[in-house]
Amino acid sequence: MYRIALQMLMGDKSKYTGLLAGISFTAFLVTFALAFFAGFMTQGFALVSENPSVDIWVMDPAVNSTEMTINIPASALSRVRGVKGVANAVPLSLNDVLARFPNGRFQTFQMIGVDDISLSGAPALQADLLPTMLYKPESVIVDAGGTSDKLQTPVYTKDKWPLDGVHLDIPTRPLAFADELLINDKRVVVAGVSRTIPRFPPRPLLYTTFSNVKRILPAEKKLLTFVLVSAQKGVSLHELAHRIEQQTGLRARTSADFKEDTVRWFLINSEDVGDITAMLVLAMTVGFGVTGIMLYMFTYENLKQYAVLKAMGAANPLLLKMVFVQAGTTAFAGAGIGIGLCALVGPLVSSFDFPFRLLWFTPLVGILGVLLVSLTAAAISSRPVLKLEPGMVFSGR
Repeated sequence: MYRIALQMLMGDKSKYTGLLAGISFTAFLVTFALAFFAGFMTQGFALVSENPSVDIWVMDPAVNSTEMTINIPASALSRVRGVKGVANAVPLSLNDVLARFPNGRFQTFQMIGVDDISLSGAPALQADLLPTMLYKPESVIVDAGGTSDKLQTPVYTKDKWPLDGVHLDIPTRPLAFADELLINDKRVVVAGVSRTIPRFPPRPLLYTTFSNVKRILPAEKKLLTFVLVSAQKGVSLHELAHRIEQQTGLRARTSADFKEDTVRWFLINSEDVGDITAMLVLAMTVGFGVTGIMLYMFTYENLKQYAVLKAMGAANPLLLKMVFVQAGTTAFAGAGIGIGLCALVGPLVSSFDFPFRLLWFTPLVGILGVLLVSLTAAAISSRPVLKLEPGMVFSGR
């Protein structure tokens, strides 16, 4: 009987194609929305991901994400270093600064101050350069941070540091080695350009040494944002984090826990979560509408075949199973097509720095969403079959 149900389904090619298209569209939208969510969450804790050697992040007790931070006293570094089980602890500074370009244009950067000695937290550079370039005085590394056309400097010398005002509508090129910027009227020199994990929200990044941060921001009393801890071998990270909290009064989180904290912060505070929820609701609604209508029309137009089967002794439970087999088959086929399209589109949108990441759970949730829509539509469309009277076969209706 199930074979007959599948022959009925695929025999009407136009409606079967319509069902596949509706379900594929639903699977694509659901999977794409979840991949977008996973992408911007991954970029949200990019600061943690680009420091894989760090075991524990120490911060102000009120900080619970990489997005909203506040600085702590410089003495916190020595206090953390004195905790038993800490192998190494280095500073990391986050500050938003306004940088002036040579033509007078200004741009907000997130300035990241790394340890002067180890350069822990510094990114890898393009053109095979090394982060040790930061050892040079006044040196900085710039990164687009997921933005486009934000790191542009004048092409011609006449437009650099002009005496007759700003030169905005001029030919520009991307920042490169030896270009200059002004931050707080302090000169900094570009030592290299990096391409780290894009940030969410996107923002240009500027890496420099912690001592250079002190030179650029002399009026700030507190410049230390995080203490990056490496644990001694054999020490439990969670126990060490608890010990740091007990002895310093600061908040200490393992890298994995800090990523989870950041994701939780975005879920609560980011407007993009609402946009993704709206996209998912829209996808489910459209999918339910298309699938429900198409499946109902298919079932209604095949009532005579169901009546014949019922007249031959097929009970309602068997007919109901046939309807659900048709819906389930279409759901799995459509889900495969939709998820496959999403996997093909993913690399394309990622090339434009769109936050897209197809993690293991995204296709699974896409399949579950499609199954929910399809089975609900099947339950509604099976109503005429259950009320069907076999006598209609002989009445000519």
